[in-house]
Amino acid sequence: MGLHPRDLPVSRTFDVRDEGEAPAAVDEMVRSGFSGAEGYRVLMPKDGRAARRIGYMVATGVTHGLRRSGQPRDVRYWTYHHDGDHYAMVLVGGGAASALGL
Repeated sequence: MGLHPRDLPVSRTFDVRDEGEAPAAVDEMVRSGFSGAEGYRVLMPKDGRAARRIGYMVATGVTHGLRRSGQPRDVRYWTYHHDGDHYAMVLVGGGAASALGL
C-alpha cells in the first residue's frame, strides 16, 4: 500500500468515545453509503479494550447494515495509530480503493 491510511480521502470523521456512540456512526455511514470516491474515518480512544470493541462494532455493524439495506458490502478498512490519544479506522468502498490503487 503506497498511501498511509491517514492520507486516504474521507468525507466525514466520527469521534467515537465509547461503545454507546458506535451505532449512531454506523447508521450514518450505512445511510450515506460507500459508493463515492471518499470513505469515513472513525477515531477511537487509545484505551485498547474500548478501541477493540468499537472497531469490532463498527466493522460488523457496517457490513450488517449494508447487507440489510441491499447495498454492496465491498468495504475495505484499515486501523492505525492516529495520534497520542486516538486509534483510527478508515473505511473506504471497494471502488474507491481500486481507484486509489489499493
